[in-house]
Amino acid sequence: MTGPLLLGGAVLLAVGALHGVAFLVRLSRTATGVAPFLSGHAPAEHALSRFHVRWYAITMVFLAFDMEMVFMYPWTLVVAEEGLTAVVEMFVFLAILFAGVIYAWREGALRWT
Repeated sequence: MTGPLLLGGAVLLAVGALHGVAFLVRLSRTATGVAPFLSGHAPAEHALSRFHVRWYAITMVFLAFDMEMVFMYPWTLVVAEEGLTAVVEMFVFLAILFAGVIYAWREGALRWT
């Protein structure tokens, strides 16, 4: 019977500690003067303003390299077991990604101005 009581006491203590710390570090009782955007500075533009189209191309290139890392991590765990087949498959995958980067470079997606 002491197990559930100890668990309940521990949960109450943890929740009470979190609320106590939150009470001590909060800025005020109302959030009317708090502006977290731009580290408290007044925003120069609306938060949902439009971005230049070049950001989308940069985003696509970033996602390509991000997906490369997502697939390379599990590959590193099984490459020793699979042998040469896994190495060849990874180089084919990297060649496809490299072809995408060459295409983006040729189309000017990596050019900033």
